[in-house]
Amino acid sequence: SCSVPRRMRCFLSIAIGDIGQWQTESKEYERAKTFFSEKGEQYGLPADIADASPGDLETMEGIYNSDPSFTDQGAIRTTPVVDVNVGRLVFELLTDTCPKTCENFKQLCTGECKKGKESGKLLHYEGCKFYRTVKDTLMQSGDFVRGDGSSGDSIYKGKFNDEKPGLKLKHDAPGILSMANSGKNSNTSQFFITLKPMPQLDGKHVVFGKLVEGQDVLDKMNAVANPKDGQPLQPITITTCGVCE
Repeated sequence: SCSVPRRMRCFLSIAIGDIGQWQTESKEYERAKTFFSEKGEQYGLPADIADASPGDLETMEGIYNSDPSFTDQGAIRTTPVVDVNVGRLVFELLTDTCPKTCENFKQLCTGECKKGKESGKLLHYEGCKFYRTVKDTLMQSGDFVRGDGSSGDSIYKGKFNDEKPGLKLKHDAPGILSMANSGKNSNTSQFFITLKPMPQLDGKHVVFGKLVEGQDVLDKMNAVANPKDGQPLQPITITTCGVCE
């Protein structure tokens, strides 16, 4: 859990992969586990799928698939599913330097502001994807309006101005949290995380936080980042987000 900070900390829980497919396959595996626990001994099979041999699994699939009372419940899967949830990123926000930018990010993490006046969309990062990734360079997300980096919204009814103290801070390390924009004073909800020092961005983007937990998660995200510049090789999704208590 997050420790009590001197500054506010927010988290983004991350999934890598197809969430819908993972949910479907997880349900299929749960059905198989339930079959073994409830019916296994009746058919001379172990009660725990973990104790089943390849022959047991084959026998069970044959029994299951030949009985409509089972198949009507849905398909089964006999091998465990790899979890798409890889952990969370925790950022310390520079609330003393960029209070307006940090408040926007915080409320987009909690979803407390409901729908945006500008976009009509729910002002919430939950479900948002990382649509722009550059391997070993940066990861960008925050467009919950169109999901492709072409839009965004804020708690301030659309675009808001750069906070000058944040423009003076440096993109001098991996894990810097900074606002993406389309030019001067055009901040909305889009943000990026650096994967290396990027001095070429200094003075052009408002730095408002830094990664304090979850470097291993960021490394996993980088492992599926686009080698050039674009969509990641596998979907990267913010599944939940909020303020660390």
